[in-house]
Amino acid sequence: QLQASGGGSVQAGGSLTLSCAASGRFSDISVKGWFRQAPGKEREFVAMIGVSGATYYAPSLRGRFTIARDDSKNLVRLQMKSLKVEDTAVYYCAASRVWSDSRGNFDSWGQGTLVTVSS
Repeated sequence: QLQASGGGSVQAGGSLTLSCAASGRFSDISVKGWFRQAPGKEREFVAMIGVSGATYYAPSLRGRFTIARDDSKNLVRLQMKSLKVEDTAVYYCAASRVWSDSRGNFDSWGQGTLVTVSS
């Protein structure tokens, strides 16, 4: 399974780093991604990283968010900086066997971790 952690409350302009721990068969799935879901909105793609280290970000988040993986610890991290109120959401990590930002290609959503950004 994949378990997201590291969420919390932060003021606008602040930073936060989320972690995703992979276990079992999900450790071996090559593409790891982050999605988020704000209240009343659809779940949206944030970023993904391949086993080679290749990354891809939602265009609106590029430059503020950084995804990285530590395969020795089966961890994927999402560093978020210059946070905005509109970044408030539950953040989920997931795994995919294909290089695509389509939500349908990802599974093992887990419970997610809540990020709250206040003004």
